[in-house]
Amino acid sequence: MKTFSDLNLNKQLLAALEDNGFSTPTTIQERTFAPIMSGTDIIGIAQTGTGKTLAYLLPLLRMWKFSKSPYPTIMIIVPTRELVIQVVEQIEMLTQNMNFEVAAAYGGANIKRQIEDIQRGIDAVVGTPGRLYDLLLKGAIKANSIKKLVIDEVDEMLNLGFRIQVKHILEFLPEKRQSLMFSATMTEDVEYFIENFFMGPQKIEAAPMGTPLENIEQSAYKVQNFNTKVNLLKHLLEDSDEFSKVLVFMSTKKLADMVGVELEEKFENEFGVIHSNKSQNLRFNVINNFKDGTFRFVLATDVVARGIDVSEVSHVINFDCPDEPENYIHRIGRTGRADQSGRAITFITPTDEENFLAIEVLMETEVPKQELPEEVEVSDVLIPDELPQVKMPNVQIKRSKIRDAGEAFHEKKAKNQKTNLSRRELMKKRLSKKKIKGRKKRKK
Repeated sequence: MKTFSDLNLNKQLLAALEDNGFSTPTTIQERTFAPIMSGTDIIGIAQTGTGKTLAYLLPLLRMWKFSKSPYPTIMIIVPTRELVIQVVEQIEMLTQNMNFEVAAAYGGANIKRQIEDIQRGIDAVVGTPGRLYDLLLKGAIKANSIKKLVIDEVDEMLNLGFRIQVKHILEFLPEKRQSLMFSATMTEDVEYFIENFFMGPQKIEAAPMGTPLENIEQSAYKVQNFNTKVNLLKHLLEDSDEFSKVLVFMSTKKLADMVGVELEEKFENEFGVIHSNKSQNLRFNVINNFKDGTFRFVLATDVVARGIDVSEVSHVINFDCPDEPENYIHRIGRTGRADQSGRAITFITPTDEENFLAIEVLMETEVPKQELPEEVEVSDVLIPDELPQVKMPNVQIKRSKIRDAGEAFHEKKAKNQKTNLSRRELMKKRLSKKKIKGRKKRKK
């Protein structure tokens, strides 16, 4: 088995890896290092949790040379603000012994302050598509200075609706550059970007698409409704020794908030809730509290699933079964990271069975189904979204044909009746009105 010492890394990078407990490269890190160092365009396919970030950072930082230019030569595009911060932290960790500067750029924060950070002189910029495009338009980032481009989690970026912004950024940048793209899945949109913006890229696949990590133990429970799922979740989370660091995924922001209310009394101060409606500071605080152990578990939606890179997550619980099979792979990839073991548990309602079957087909694996523990109360109370929807019949009333109404049944008032007057007669009528109108009342 290779170690990082076997790769062509300099002393500064090796020292940083050793200081932070990294000794052995993952499959994607080992396979992509030499091709990236050769300068070719790379398409890296690997599941979440396989070390994709270090897979592109290590060779890019190894090739980096100090420049007097204040403009960044490396641009890294990621889908979420949380992921921006985490990539920046990884860069700062790796370059602790190097004179290397990096800046973060994402929406929801003061753009003037981000421009000031960039104008101080940086070597790399990490950002979300919309904010990076704004900075290019404003001239804060010089497009011609970018020599290395990384698009990370490109499939999720396109799912979140950033296709236009990414396309505009790619059109901005010089054609003569090295482009690296990393994705967990290959879709038609991903193929489009490969064909139109990459120069003969080399495809490196660390594991077949849809293959979950081998060190993740999967299981599922069949449950009837929302309240039963809440009861099961409470039962599982009571075992704080077993469920020591847990990510619980919900399908919607509304459900995440609802479950948070249900758990508040029993697990006060043990968890946080994050989704796109939460403020940026709150989201960062929740993730930091989860990392340092202040929070034992977090309720999250898929929108922020890619932005949570926390080590030693013991369990991922899918409170809701994801609609897209690929999202299941992304969710459970939050546990079992860095060759550690992990567990993934999914709650399946009758309406989820078809979606979960599609997940099993994608993985070519049947997930073991567990019996509901006897201690868990099976509720018969349904929430409004679970009640049968009553469809009102669309009754169309036929309009009767409008008959000819004929003449009016009453005479018009005299003042409204039209009479054909000669021009002279009309003039007299107008003059007489003026005289009457302008006549003063005599004093009696």
